[in-house]
Amino acid sequence: MEDQFIKAAGLIGDATRAAIMWTLLDGRAFTATELSIAVNTSPQNISMHLGKLLEANLLSVEKQGRHKYYRFSNKEVAYVVEAMANLIPKPEISSKTKSENYAPVKYCRTCYDHLAGKIGVALADSLLEQKIIIEKNNTFEISPEGQKWFSGFGINIEEARKQKRIFLKPCLDWSERRYHIAGSVGTLLLNKMLEQDWIRRTTNSRAIIITGKGEKEMLKSFKIVV
Repeated sequence: MEDQFIKAAGLIGDATRAAIMWTLLDGRAFTATELSIAVNTSPQNISMHLGKLLEANLLSVEKQGRHKYYRFSNKEVAYVVEAMANLIPKPEISSKTKSENYAPVKYCRTCYDHLAGKIGVALADSLLEQKIIIEKNNTFEISPEGQKWFSGFGINIEEARKQKRIFLKPCLDWSERRYHIAGSVGTLLLNKMLEQDWIRRTTNSRAIIITGKGEKEMLKSFKIVV
């Protein structure tokens, strides 16, 4: 186990491979060419690094037509990469109550397949305060009232439980150093907000834009002032 850990840590610790992993936190699949541009290295070098990550089962590849698309082999890899970002020293912010003090990616972003940043943490806080979810032994659980709430919100919790992945978990946010919501529940919340046009993705960034409709609905549903 120790040898395997050292090998995995060494793979991720390389600067180019770390940049590849960070880029893939976007949640999309990338071609080798796109990754070489994103991490500023040659096609030959990116091929070598991708090969090592595939061999270690940290990435998977899917061929469509002439192109191969790379992504994390499973969602737990994304959680590990996001968690490692918590080692970054947190800069002081003079006033956390004003969104203009936040870079867009720190204010509201995707963390692979769920919402993160200041707004992601505020969402978790709201669900805890409303007792829709409860914290127990450093984990999150859905309360009986929460079952009804999610149903009313248009999310089928029972279907989410059947997925072969983590159902609900706290994920330590690297910019806020507090927890946001991960797992299939976090994914469903993110997708629902995207479907309802509360939020929108941005091009070539994990930053998320909150629409005018989203501002009203977040205040109504979660008491979040955007």
